[in-house]
Amino acid sequence: MLKNQRQYIELVEELIEHDKHYYDEASPVISDYEYDRKMKQLIEYEKKHPEHVLAHSPSQRIGETATEGFVQREHIAPMMSLANTYSSDELADFIKRVHKGLEKKEILFSCELKMDGTAISLRYEKGRLVHAVTRGNGKVGDDVTANIKTIGSVPLKLTGHVPDVLEVRGEVYLSLATFEKLNAQREEEGLEPFANPRNAAAGSLKQLDPREVAKRKLNIMCYGIGEGQSPKSTQHETLEFLERAGLPVSKPHHRALCSNLEEIMEFAEKVHKERPKLPFEIDGIVVKIDELKFHQILGATGKTPRFAVAYKFAPEQAWTRILDITVQVGRTGTLTPVAELEPVFLAGSTISRATLHNQEEVARKDIRIGDCVAIEKGGDVIPKVVKVDFKKRPSSSKPWHMPTHCPACHASVVHHKGEVAVRCPNTRCTAQRMRRIQYFASKHAMDIEHMGEKVVEQLVERSLVTRVSDIYLLTPQDLARLDGFKEKSIRNLLYSIEQSKKCPLSRFIMALGIKYVGTETADLLASHVKDLDHLLSLSLDELLSLDGIGEKTAQALVSYFQDPDNLEEIHLLLSHGVSPERVKKHIISGHPFANKTFVLTGSLSHFTRDEASELIKQRGGKVSGSVSKNTDYVLVGEDPGSKYEKAKELGVAILSETQFKRMLD
Repeated sequence: MLKNQRQYIELVEELIEHDKHYYDEASPVISDYEYDRKMKQLIEYEKKHPEHVLAHSPSQRIGETATEGFVQREHIAPMMSLANTYSSDELADFIKRVHKGLEKKEILFSCELKMDGTAISLRYEKGRLVHAVTRGNGKVGDDVTANIKTIGSVPLKLTGHVPDVLEVRGEVYLSLATFEKLNAQREEEGLEPFANPRNAAAGSLKQLDPREVAKRKLNIMCYGIGEGQSPKSTQHETLEFLERAGLPVSKPHHRALCSNLEEIMEFAEKVHKERPKLPFEIDGIVVKIDELKFHQILGATGKTPRFAVAYKFAPEQAWTRILDITVQVGRTGTLTPVAELEPVFLAGSTISRATLHNQEEVARKDIRIGDCVAIEKGGDVIPKVVKVDFKKRPSSSKPWHMPTHCPACHASVVHHKGEVAVRCPNTRCTAQRMRRIQYFASKHAMDIEHMGEKVVEQLVERSLVTRVSDIYLLTPQDLARLDGFKEKSIRNLLYSIEQSKKCPLSRFIMALGIKYVGTETADLLASHVKDLDHLLSLSLDELLSLDGIGEKTAQALVSYFQDPDNLEEIHLLLSHGVSPERVKKHIISGHPFANKTFVLTGSLSHFTRDEASELIKQRGGKVSGSVSKNTDYVLVGEDPGSKYEKAKELGVAILSETQFKRMLD
């Protein structure tokens, strides 16, 4: 029991030290129980003596009430993203540009780890944390101060002599150990596991209740200063200054000063070898000019600075064995082969399954049960089989073939001429129904939180949900029958279901799961029609007149809305309170994208497809799913498909991602 203010102050400082041991060094010196006991003493004293409470007390990290949303806050100095390089040649080009731009022969480069997390800005005034803001669009972000305060490694008060205003830039991340625990917990609760630690960190910062964020055990790595000038003249001295101020930065052996390409690549190779042993995820190194005065001279272009670049590592690979090849039935009846693997840890998570896409892909790579295969995560997210070690193939192995009957309903499968997909034609197939319900509840459709795949499986298996409209008839008594569902889980899911009733028309169209209708087509339809009734009445000719809707899509829409079962389902959803609304989007006026039609193909490095599409739409452009003579631009990422070839054939303007980023601003 604390007896006086002096003991209270000593305990505050002691707990701050314990936070540093736990978060910065990952080596706590006392047990969680002992820490919690000391924290309880602190809080009891503060309740009795509120006049003594210090603003930087560890107890002040978590507020008592949930935030009702996030206030938008402007970045005084824009939060730019780095340009990416993937080879020593591209890195050499960056170094040449720097030497040419500065007209100097000798330049030092500060090299650091490129954390794979989510960017954050911390603003300190007179040494005290006042705001924490996400990157957002680079100019405006969400104020997540209450959530950032839950991170034990973030000092609420800086130490030593610091400027009156200090805005620190950093990366919020989850350790791999914490990520594994979090996903195991989510699976137990029937929630969708996070794809990777980066997504988990970003999602955690968007939680409205700081108490929930505190449970996620987030961490942070600081790498520089935004608004205002650093009290030091170089990047490496700035990191040392931030560390002395109490902020977590990369360890000295994870930093290097280099004078040429060879030294940078030597550091990159050293980091790459250590990467599998790191307790957190990185995806490369950051190379910056060390002298800060040169940053101002070189400035920036678009959204990327000219004084720094990211050198990204190739996706990690791991070798494992295929135990079996199973077949998954999708919501439209498509049969997809899936490799069941010996579990292997790769890029932040344990992988036990990988998609094999289709029969042609399996045949092309000659993938068989029992094969030893290399897997990697496409975009460091989706596991895929890259190659087979034929020398280790069992002599008894046989080529794999798609089954002739649906594994779920046993209907004979069909393979239409000109299509790669093999399909189950039975629309009442149990597997298709399950997938349609999962798709309906997914993030890109009705976005019903807490209704992940495993929850839907239980709902269908217990006959609580047999069609999507049944979701809106679920009661607390129904949900109490699900494994792992207690009072809080039931309350959370019912709240999410209720919240989903008011939704944008585009999301509702997506949720219906109409064949060939993706995000772009759903947005296009929602912006064209007045309301849902107008959509249901569109004729084939009217649909074909819309730029971006091809014959297959138009026919699929007409067929869907003429089917009595589908119309009955839509009317049931409406009668249960679902109310799709046409949303008017904010458009940036006078932009060159206005009234231009874009098609996206290939994997983008700086944006997801949804992000790039939204940026185009905000500037008055349209996004289509197919290339035609009316297409103005095709944005091409890595490994573009047939749309790229069609664009070349029609003479449509082709944009690289770099050109696209330049045009954005």
